[in-house]
Amino acid sequence: MDKLQKSQANYVPLTPLTFLKRASAVYANRTSIIYENTRFTWRQTYERCCRVASSLRSLNIVNNDVVSVLAPNVPAMYEMHFAVPMAGAVLNTINTRLDAKNVATILRHAETKVLFVDCQFVSLIREALRILMGMGDSEKQELLVPLVIVIDDIDSPTGVRLGELEYEQLVQMGNPRFVPIEIQDEWDPISLNYTSGTTSEPKGVVYSHRGAYLSTLSLVLGWEMGTEPVYLWSLPMFHCNGWTFTWGIAARGGTNICLRNTTAYDMYRNIASHNVTHMCCAPIIFNILLEAKPHERREITSPVQILTGGAPPPAALLEKMELLGFHVTHAYGLTEATGPALVCEWQAKWNRLPRESQSKLKARQGISILTLSDVDVKNEKTMESVPHDGKTMGEIVLRGSSIMKGYLKDPEATSKAFKNGWFFTGDVGVIHPDGYLEIKDRSKDVIISGGENISSVELESVLYRHPRVLEVAVVAMPHPRWGESPCAFVALKQNEAGKTDEVTESDIISYCRKNLPHYMIPKKVEFLPQLPKTSTGKIQKFQLRAMAKSFHVTENSTAAKKSSVQVKKEIPKYNDQPHQQILALSRL
Repeated sequence: MDKLQKSQANYVPLTPLTFLKRASAVYANRTSIIYENTRFTWRQTYERCCRVASSLRSLNIVNNDVVSVLAPNVPAMYEMHFAVPMAGAVLNTINTRLDAKNVATILRHAETKVLFVDCQFVSLIREALRILMGMGDSEKQELLVPLVIVIDDIDSPTGVRLGELEYEQLVQMGNPRFVPIEIQDEWDPISLNYTSGTTSEPKGVVYSHRGAYLSTLSLVLGWEMGTEPVYLWSLPMFHCNGWTFTWGIAARGGTNICLRNTTAYDMYRNIASHNVTHMCCAPIIFNILLEAKPHERREITSPVQILTGGAPPPAALLEKMELLGFHVTHAYGLTEATGPALVCEWQAKWNRLPRESQSKLKARQGISILTLSDVDVKNEKTMESVPHDGKTMGEIVLRGSSIMKGYLKDPEATSKAFKNGWFFTGDVGVIHPDGYLEIKDRSKDVIISGGENISSVELESVLYRHPRVLEVAVVAMPHPRWGESPCAFVALKQNEAGKTDEVTESDIISYCRKNLPHYMIPKKVEFLPQLPKTSTGKIQKFQLRAMAKSFHVTENSTAAKKSSVQVKKEIPKYNDQPHQQILALSRL
């Protein structure tokens, strides 16, 4: 056995780039991309990616240089997921919802050498570059500024320019027979993704070719995605490289339906026009689809498979989506895990259960994707696994080849995330007797009231069942007796008259009394027009926690006997601009 050696014939570094080459051969004439009136085949997509990679090399891009892209889900954004690593470089897709300062911070931290920017974001990049040039000293300032290349809209050109080069020029200039740079080591970096930065400065998460390859295969298998799917890009490609489906659709020879705007009209229109079979999204997209006006809707004639992740969607929301014609699979993941790490793998025996019971099962995060080595819920202090009782909470920990290489230029944060042979997610969960995992909260979001641990996710799930609740988030607020108590922030659905003011705080609290144990009932309900969110659609609870700290509960003897409270709201003195904006909204 010891004499059997690796060779070029039996050992090739794993990389998702092989999926594109295979698609160009096997599905050469099948449509690869549809964007309004623009269409490409897989043969054309492979040639275009070769051309762009060739042009990047001619622009002095070398191995491990960072190439950044700021663009919506347009064809060029998709092509970059192959073209950049084919040139030996590392792809950095930038969140399109960031402001100029955050974009400049990323460009500087990543040491971006070439920056592609969609015509829609040219003004944003102008401001970001101005900020970037002011960040460095005079000697190094020139090195900090990347070469900028505009991506004009291929379907409806605008003529907008910033600099001399445009994306289609690079396509035309490049060599269609360019031989992609060979991957020497599957541990080499393929992409750099920045976290949402909800509580701190965003961190640069580095993926390996091996991790991206294995994660892609796991999700294709776990979701049971067959050949030739029609995939709607409702999930931003900048989000964990589209949860690796940028590479996965090529692996299945599918068709990418590119989408500049995720409006209800555009999503329904594309689903109906192209017979979409699959899509991914955060739960926020559910509300966009559910709240669509009659003229925005199209009939869904065949089931659309949806893979959802992000904040745990309540069972009631999943049930509504199923009734529309969407078949929902729930996943759990994070940037550091190359997107989804757990999938709620469906079991045939559950088909016999009532719809409500099925929705509750689908709300679980499930079991590990196939290429994760292990997942567990542990007591962080003792490292003991929690019992599989569906009640005992601990921190969710993961390990496997699809976990990130680490945080770029941040060994301290990397070391903190990797402990005792595990990656610590910072999420709190339980494991049910059948081995399926359910997230209960972020560790910092658990509310400890009089010694009782209250899951904000569980409370939110009940509130979402209220017929007039559109969005809800529960955080801790100070309480003189219990230390902490739940505070609910609610955004309401409008009625037919376009009003929300007929639903009161007492209505919501009365509803909770009928559906929750007494200690879990919110002591305060604050109505907002909309809840603050990150650029990827996650609710920014740190802003809501800051507001909740200004709510002081006072209990007199009479109020205590009646189990009611009085809440005094004080406006805190913060310099935090987003916080001030949310306070302003709350006064409307």
